[in-house]
Amino acid sequence: MATATAAARAQGSPAQGSSAQGSSAQGSSAQGSSAQGSSAQAATHRARAHSFNAAAAQYAANRPSYPPALFDALEELTGRPLEGARVVDVGAGTGLATARLHERGADVIAVEPGAGMAAEFRRTLPGVPVVRGNGNALPLAGHSAALLTYAQSWHWTDPALAVPEALRVLRPGGALALWWNTEALDVPWIAESARRVDRHFAGLNLSAEKRNFDARFADPTGTLDFVHREIRWSRRVPLDIHLANLGSHSVFLTETEERAAAFFAEERRHLLAVFPDGLVEETYDVHLLLGTTPPA
Repeated sequence: MATATAAARAQGSPAQGSSAQGSSAQGSSAQGSSAQGSSAQAATHRARAHSFNAAAAQYAANRPSYPPALFDALEELTGRPLEGARVVDVGAGTGLATARLHERGADVIAVEPGAGMAAEFRRTLPGVPVVRGNGNALPLAGHSAALLTYAQSWHWTDPALAVPEALRVLRPGGALALWWNTEALDVPWIAESARRVDRHFAGLNLSAEKRNFDARFADPTGTLDFVHREIRWSRRVPLDIHLANLGSHSVFLTETEERAAAFFAEERRHLLAVFPDGLVEETYDVHLLLGTTPPA
């Protein structure tokens, strides 16, 4: 984020008012620059959040799903089965997590803000209800869900709004579950690839973005007491699928086609040196945060 610091010092005696006024004016200018930087960051955040709608089919076809062990962990940590539970999957996207919850027998409803993603969801899961909305203002009745899930989506909310909304919608003793598929950076080729992406987007600090999984990030108010669970899994996919998966991330969706194409051409060359048969072994760590509301 662009920031500016005003050093508004009046040099000399109090009689030098014009110098003090100049410094004050510089301070106002710096504050304006800071505000402009915050406004630009917010605009970028919105653009990235909305970018998925035009790439919903690419997202659905190439993004990784989630391992059975994740849903086992949900049942273990909540102390009840998913089968028959009223679950709301928020920021459902194209339904990758919703489909797994539905397969486990959950009575699941999806909430998705984007028109393109919701349309792809309906094509993929015609039997599962999806409503337009977002976690900051859930279009749901109070105390109507046993479990709220955010798969790869909590970071698009404002926790100051989304946490109270979760507490409003959850039944007493209900749970809020947040999770993310993240790259396993202890795998050498994955770490090298992540460094190339970081260099490509040098001003964004993507590594830090992808590692905000503590309770303070999830709920800055400290209202919920989160438990953290980490689950490793992997999938083996053709190189084209791997690159399309990478390209479905918002940072690539919002940059120029020419710059993205140049990066992926170079990335293909690097990965073929590691996987000459063209099959890529992707390894993920799922980070799960689960917070439970007080019982009645």
